Amino acid sequence: MWQSLRGSSCRHFTARVAMADVVVLTIAMAGALGLLIGSFLNVCIVRWPAMESVVSPRSRCPQCGTLIGWYDNIPVISWLMLRGKCRQCALPIPIRYPLVELGVGVLWAAAAWQYGISLEALRAAVFLTILLGIAMTDAREFIIPDEFSIGGTVIGIGLAFAGGALGVRDAVVGAVVGYVVLATVGFLGRKAFGREAMGGGDIKMMAMVGAFTGAWGVLLTLMFGAIVGLLLHVAALPFRKTAPVRADATPDADVEEMSAEELRAQGYLPFGVSLAIAAAVVFVVGAERVIDWYLAMVL
Repeated sequence: MWQSLRGSSCRHFTARVAMADVVVLTIAMAGALGLLIGSFLNVCIVRWPAMESVVSPRSRCPQCGTLIGWYDNIPVISWLMLRGKCRQCALPIPIRYPLVELGVGVLWAAAAWQYGISLEALRAAVFLTILLGIAMTDAREFIIPDEFSIGGTVIGIGLAFAGGALGVRDAVVGAVVGYVVLATVGFLGRKAFGREAMGGGDIKMMAMVGAFTGAWGVLLTLMFGAIVGLLLHVAALPFRKTAPVRADATPDADVEEMSAEELRAQGYLPFGVSLAIAAAVVFVVGAERVIDWYLAMVL
């Protein structure tokens, strides 16, 4: 009898070890896939705002333009091996490249750890990756490419059709609410202040957010996004640099016609960064949980 119990315990222990190995392998594979996707995201961040193809030509040095061989394009590792410099020109390659790759790798590994091999893990990883891309492009160029916003909306609704946790109706309603609410805010802001109050990219972005988080997620993202935007604005004040503005530029000039430097000089903020941070928090925590917390605070 003792030997029987001992044998049973050994089998259970072996099964637990095997299961742990599967979990670790799954997380590692998801992280590796995320590193590769992060490398591609770097290309999207640079090329989509410039209206360039992300397929051709191959990756090139941002300093001298030399095409990068595959052996120098391994996510994170190549940057470390080359000590952050181009093999050809020896000029520094910005650290944001490996940081984006590492960040996406962590996001995909975390999604696999939280949800396992599932559609929800894919939905979380894709949404957070898109938000990172939006935050980076808006911070650099004051642009949210349609490939992120419109493409993300299509992906969000598509994942809902495939059986995602949000559901098709909630995804579609969320996308519509996100677009309509931001478009209304932008229209009213322009009427009230005589200048562009909301960029078109922000409006389309919120449709994408709604497709992943639903209508309540949109409203919570807007609320927290405003708070995050205020905090980022205050934190950036000591480091703010003014830039020369075109002689023909006016306070009510079309935002789409201004450069990133001109927008900063006129006091505009890349609101997409704040919205991306808020949307990530709402998605990870959960809209219902945030609402319950808020009601517990005020009631």
